Amino acid sequence: MSQVREINDSQFKNEVLEENKPVLAYFWAPWCGPCRLVSPSINWLAETYAPRLKVVKLEVDPNPESVAFCRVEGVPALRLFKGGQIIKSYEGAIGRDKLKEFVEGAI
Repeated sequence: MSQVREINDSQFKNEVLEENKPVLAYFWAPWCGPCRLVSPSINWLAETYAPRLKVVKLEVDPNPESVAFCRVEGVPALRLFKGGQIIKSYEGAIGRDKLKEFVEGAI
């Protein structure tokens, strides 16, 4: 079973902003080719860093409130939250090594 939890706009506040540990929010779309390349690395990250890091994913089209809140301009997009605040952002395809670097300092 995947450690990545798929959430929607109505769950965003509870699952991301009110979470005590760091949260990586992964924004994706089914029509996005680079998202298909990044997804296995997101799953790997969630498995590797559980329980120190929570990983959630949101499909962009049905979740416009979260997309606007996080100022997502393209997919795939990553937002790293700590204490309910965005502490790091990344947009575009990302490899496993860069993904590891992206979260290392926060957890």
